[in-house]
Amino acid sequence: METREVRPTRDPRRVVTADGEVLTVPAGWALLAPGDAALSRRIKKAGPSWTVVEMKGRKRFSRGIWAPADRIAALRAELEEERSDPAYRKKLEAGRARRAREQAAYVEEFHAGVLEFLAFDPAHERLAQALARAITDHAVPVGSGTVARTRRIPLGQRAQAATIAWMRHHTTAYDHMVIPRRKGKRREVRRMLAQRSRELLERYRHPGGAGASPGCPLQRVLEGAPKPE
Repeated sequence: METREVRPTRDPRRVVTADGEVLTVPAGWALLAPGDAALSRRIKKAGPSWTVVEMKGRKRFSRGIWAPADRIAALRAELEEERSDPAYRKKLEAGRARRAREQAAYVEEFHAGVLEFLAFDPAHERLAQALARAITDHAVPVGSGTVARTRRIPLGQRAQAATIAWMRHHTTAYDHMVIPRRKGKRREVRRMLAQRSRELLERYRHPGGAGASPGCPLQRVLEGAPKPE
């Protein structure tokens, strides 16, 4: 009867703990399906519950929360009553508007950070703007899970990491590579491709530099041509 994070099994009322112990869901408990974050927070705060998380590779997927059925029903009714109050809806709309403003500001801040990292010569300003916008559009949406969404590292590092990641997937054959399943091999390949991406960017940074050339992968992807295979 303690709060746990568990894994699902084929039996819908049996779960597995992090230590591998198989548990049966207590009688009188019900599964709250994922989707209502506010209700989920209240359920967890109100007492013991089991959060069901399924791992697929490195990704975590919520499969709901087991908790006493009467607690779920009571808190759901309480929350529905609050949500029917016009003051609650007004507060909710104000919060959404605030988050939308913050997101719009971050989009432009991140876009500027990518441009600063690119540091292209003015002769390639149009390409720099198009590239920065493509990287930003991919990296900053809420829930994208990219490095751009973390605040644990400075903006400049986020912009650099997002740029290199975008180039890895759009200007190299990384997505089609068959990489041996050997410890450190994928990291080695990514480092090699990152160095190639930096060398490609460097061609656009200095006056009189090589700049664009026939078949340049940056030019091709931004013009909609197929990426390398």
